[in-house]
Amino acid sequence: MKKAFTILSMVIFGGMLVYNCEPDPDSLGEQLFLDGAANGNEVAYDVIAYNIDNKDSIQSDASKILSSATLGAFSTSQFGMQKAAYYTQLRLPAYDPDFGASAQVDSVVLVIKPQYASDSITTTTDENYVYPDGSVAAKKVVNTYPATKYGKTKANGGNLTVKVHEVTEFLNGYNDIAYSNTVYQTGQELGSKTFNGSVNSIVITKDSDASSLFTSEVGFRIPLSASFFKTKIIDKKGQPELKDVSAFIRYFRGLKISVTESDGYLVQFSPSTAELVMYYKSIDTGATASTQKKYAFSIGTGNVHIGNYNYERKDSAVGAANLASNTATGDGTLFAQGMGGNSIGVKFPEATINTLKNLYQNNKAAIISAKIRIFTDKVESAKFPKPSLMTIVQRDLDVTDLANPKVTTAFTSDLLLLSGTPNFAYLKAYDLDKNPAYYDFTVTQSLKDIVESTKGYEYYKNRYFKIDIGSFLPSSTTGALAGYQYTTRPFSLDRAVFKGTVPNDPYEIKLRVTYGTK
Repeated sequence: MKKAFTILSMVIFGGMLVYNCEPDPDSLGEQLFLDGAANGNEVAYDVIAYNIDNKDSIQSDASKILSSATLGAFSTSQFGMQKAAYYTQLRLPAYDPDFGASAQVDSVVLVIKPQYASDSITTTTDENYVYPDGSVAAKKVVNTYPATKYGKTKANGGNLTVKVHEVTEFLNGYNDIAYSNTVYQTGQELGSKTFNGSVNSIVITKDSDASSLFTSEVGFRIPLSASFFKTKIIDKKGQPELKDVSAFIRYFRGLKISVTESDGYLVQFSPSTAELVMYYKSIDTGATASTQKKYAFSIGTGNVHIGNYNYERKDSAVGAANLASNTATGDGTLFAQGMGGNSIGVKFPEATINTLKNLYQNNKAAIISAKIRIFTDKVESAKFPKPSLMTIVQRDLDVTDLANPKVTTAFTSDLLLLSGTPNFAYLKAYDLDKNPAYYDFTVTQSLKDIVESTKGYEYYKNRYFKIDIGSFLPSSTTGALAGYQYTTRPFSLDRAVFKGTVPNDPYEIKLRVTYGTK
C-alpha cells in the first residue's frame, strides 16, 4: 500500500483547482475514518500572515509565457494607480525586400485585438459607402463588440487615449530577462487614437459585383505615420539595415503602446495576434503604372514582448500596509495583486507547531487534513471581482549569512507528493458569489513534514508560504506543471483584500487541521 501510494503521488497533474460550495476533507489519511477507526477533530490554529512588498516589479518578458499584453490605467484608494503599457519588437516577413519602383506609402495601421464579448454584437451597414481608392461605390458593414474591461468602465466617458511611440533603446533578445518596471527610451510618436471600449470588424464590398474590397478581423486599428515608414522602411531598400534580422531589430528597435490617462480600465490582448500593416503603391518590374500593395510586418513569434507596469502607491491602503508590515506578529489586512503587486506570506508560529507536535507524539494523533483558510475582507472585497485562481509556493530562508540571506522557492510538498492522489486540489475556493468569499490552500503534507519530523521548530522557523494571484501554467509538451515560477501572475489583472492576523475576528486567517486519534 505504501509503495503504491509513493508511485502514485509522484505524478503531477494540471487539474488541481476546485471550486466548491461546501468544504470537504482531502483524501490523505481518509482511511482513518473508515469503520470508525478514528475520531476526527477539526481545530483552528493561529498563523502569522503578512504582506510581501514585491516593489511593484515582476519578470514580464516573453520567456515567462507573456500570453496577454495589458493596456490601460486603473486607480483605487486600496491599491493606488496602476498603468500598463506594452513594448514589442517587429521584424520583416522577408529580408532585403524589394518594394518596387517609385514606392509611396498610403497608410500604416497597427491592429491590436483586445479580448471582447463575442455574444454581444452591434451591426451597422452603410449602403452608400465610397471606397477611397478609386472612389468605388461600395457597401460597408461594421460589427462592433464590447471589449472585456477591468476597472472603471465609464471613467473618461469610457475612453482611453492610446499612443504608439518608436522605441529607441535596444530591447535585447527573446530569451533575455526583462522586468515590468523597466522604462525603455522612446522617440517619435507614430500615432494616436481614442479607444472607446469597443472593437470591430469591417467588411467592404463593391456594389457592382459584391467582390471584396477590404476586410479586417475584430480589433482596434491605430493609424501610424505614413511618412515615418516611408523614410524608415521604403527608403532603406537595399541598405544593410534591412538585410537580416539582427541588423533590423537594432535599427528599428520596436514600438511602445501606452495610454495617457491615469484612471479608467485595463484591457488585454494577445501579442501573437497583433498586426502592423503598411499599404503602399509602387511600379512593378515591366509595368508602367503603380499598383496597391500590402506589406505585413511580423510582430508575434520570436520577438521580444515586455509588459511595462507603472504604479503610484502614495496615499493608498496597500502603500501604508507595506510600510507597517510585521513578519513577527502578522498584518491585520492583507493585499494580493497580480502584475508585480503584493503577495501574502504565511508561516506557522512556534506555539502552533509545538501544540501539534505534542498531539502527534503524546496522543498519537494523525493529521488527516490541513488547510490555510483565508477570507476576503467583507467591505473591501466587494469593490473588486473576486479572484478564482491563486497559487501557493513554499519558501525557505537561509540566514546563515545575515549579509546575504538566500531564499529557496519550490512547489509545496503537497503539490510535489500528493497531486496524484484522488480528489486532490491545492486550492478550493468557496462562496465566490457571496461576501466574504474564502479560500482553502492544502498544506497537509507540508504540515506533516514539520510536525512528524524529529527536528525542532528552530529548524523550520524560517519556512513560509507565499500566496499569489494567478494560476500555475502547464507545460505545452507534457501537460504537467511547467514549474513553480511559471504562472499567470505577470499578466493577471486581479487584486483582492483579505483578512489577516486579527485575533478574535471570525474571518481571521487560520490553519484548520483535521486530525484523528485511535
